[in-house]
Amino acid sequence: MPQLRDTSVTGLSDWVNPPRYGAFVVVANPTLLLMDSGSQIRLYNTLSNGVEDLKLVEAGRLAFYSCGPTVYSYAHIGNFRSFLTADLIFRLGQTLGLDVTYVTNVTDVGHLTADDTADADGEDRMAKALQSKEGERFSNVWDLARYYTGALLRDWQALNLLEPSVRPRATEHMREQIEAVEKLLAKGHAYETSQGIYFSVASFPKYGKLSGNVDAESLDQEVREVVSDPEKRDPRDFALWKKDAKHLMQWYSPWGWGFPGWHIECSVMATRYLGETLDLHAGGEDLTFPHHECEIAQAEALSGKPFARHWVHTRFLQVEGEKMSKSLGNFLTVRELTASKDENGWGVDPLALRMALMSGHYRKPFNFTKATLKASVKHRERIVTAIEILKSATGEGEDRIGRRLEALYDRVLAALREDLNTPEALAAVIEGLKLIHGMARHLNAGSGQSGLDWLEKINGLLGIVHATEVVAEPDAEADLQAERIDALLVERTEARVSRDFARADEIRDELTAMDIDIMDSPTGSTWKRKSSIG
Repeated sequence: MPQLRDTSVTGLSDWVNPPRYGAFVVVANPTLLLMDSGSQIRLYNTLSNGVEDLKLVEAGRLAFYSCGPTVYSYAHIGNFRSFLTADLIFRLGQTLGLDVTYVTNVTDVGHLTADDTADADGEDRMAKALQSKEGERFSNVWDLARYYTGALLRDWQALNLLEPSVRPRATEHMREQIEAVEKLLAKGHAYETSQGIYFSVASFPKYGKLSGNVDAESLDQEVREVVSDPEKRDPRDFALWKKDAKHLMQWYSPWGWGFPGWHIECSVMATRYLGETLDLHAGGEDLTFPHHECEIAQAEALSGKPFARHWVHTRFLQVEGEKMSKSLGNFLTVRELTASKDENGWGVDPLALRMALMSGHYRKPFNFTKATLKASVKHRERIVTAIEILKSATGEGEDRIGRRLEALYDRVLAALREDLNTPEALAAVIEGLKLIHGMARHLNAGSGQSGLDWLEKINGLLGIVHATEVVAEPDAEADLQAERIDALLVERTEARVSRDFARADEIRDELTAMDIDIMDSPTGSTWKRKSSIG
């Protein structure tokens, strides 16, 4: 078995485009061997309907994108099961010495209520959430987006998910999206109506190659009930840009005020940070069609190159055998499960929840039960106790567990390399814990260090031993206040333009009470917090 490249070793800049021989790459230092990009990790590819080698565009570098959430509410544990799949790929790639760029987005505009079924129609999910009972606490949709983005990041950290290389937000990449739509129009892949800009599915013959939805008649039938634009040439065509000067979140474009379609956002952000061809694209199984199918059509119509070589989709999660929904009272979030019981939470160790979510294979439907969660809590307790046992081991003598633990680590690594077989990986970890507990009275200092080193390596792969890194918690309340101030300042400007000076004065008084100074100038108004000095 060849040794994997150690990225901590200096001098790797010497090997550039090295010659290939068989399954290996020859490098300047003959003691360093990098396994071929297609032989390190095997994953099921939705595009080919089979488990195959993950082949990289550039040897030694993994570029992958995973769809993030639409931040109109708290993400539920089904969402996080999908995010966990991407996190495990990220960890595995790093462990194998790959240079990994992992991008996952935040959708904070453009995801409409009918988007999961067909073309963009209905209300924007962000705007609809603002009108809900939970949305009453927010003064505007921007406040709502900022708050739930902060909540996402706190839950992300709680579950010990590594921070991605890049986490782009749709609202921060509007120029690139508009430019992409312009190019699709120029290439003849899109057309304009009085209501928006649409991608012409007929112009892309490969539409449906990921999902298998290639029959035009059945696709027409699927979308017929939700399509509302009579000017569309084909019911299958999907929105790239929606013209709507009344929308709560809007930008000016060559086609007037409006907002982007959901699908164009991910195509643009993925290629912006990863290039025209991705090694891997991941997400939940519900995104296969239409979202990922539409991403492919847009990106490949723009570049003429394959958009993603490998597609990984995580299957749905149920709770106690039923579909998770708020109406059934089984809509579970990370914050609810991990909050202390005093705060009306379940009081579950976040790493135990992480273990529970990875106890089922990502490619199989997963039934989340109290029994599964209870078992994971027990396993986490055994990890904590194992650390105490290993740290207290003293004396000299033969290391009685090091080789056996190393063999178990190899099992964990092999299981993950073969289509992320997390049940097999966890079984090997549990076997190692049993070994440590069973040998507790016979361990010396060397054995203790071997055990601690083993747990550290297990943590690098699975993230279940301790928090890998600490991300500063966003100040959600400060963000909300800043958004509120911005909104009031806009309202004050509008009041002054309409000569409603009474309302403008009321807003100034309100801002003054919040210790905010307003600076008016010919180019507009800005604000700052009053100094507490003097």
